[in-house]
Amino acid sequence: MRLQCKKITAEHAESAEKNKKYAACGKKQEFNRMAAENDLVLIYFEDKPLVFARIEEILPNSKPDWYHVRLLLLQVPLQIVTWILRDVYIGGAEFTMNGKRMRLEKVVVPEPVSPPETTQNQETTGDTAGQSGNAKVISLKGKIKKEGLK
Repeated sequence: MRLQCKKITAEHAESAEKNKKYAACGKKQEFNRMAAENDLVLIYFEDKPLVFARIEEILPNSKPDWYHVRLLLLQVPLQIVTWILRDVYIGGAEFTMNGKRMRLEKVVVPEPVSPPETTQNQETTGDTAGQSGNAKVISLKGKIKKEGLK
């Protein structure tokens, strides 16, 4: 299986180079990095977002530049489907299923927002932004036991 993965990676790099050549001559648009296993994608149906999916597995097909792509559709109930797609389709190119336009778009996860930094004055006084020193803490420990809430 490890050799197979290296082969897929080499084919992906070759395919990306083809896309750049096509884009230069105006035949095809250039696509972002091809989605890989465990990537999240948004599936578009007729140019409208339909469902999120996670790529579970990408295996080569008998035809060159075609792959068996196993997708976990993130919906209720969860569903696993396998589509046979060309490498450029996995990279974001539009394709059709039963005459309907489809497209996969890789989801880029945003970076987490870091908490605001505290100033030296806040650290020494114990105050946080927007709070004054007259805040009151209410303990619920005794009330929960008396009312029987756990």
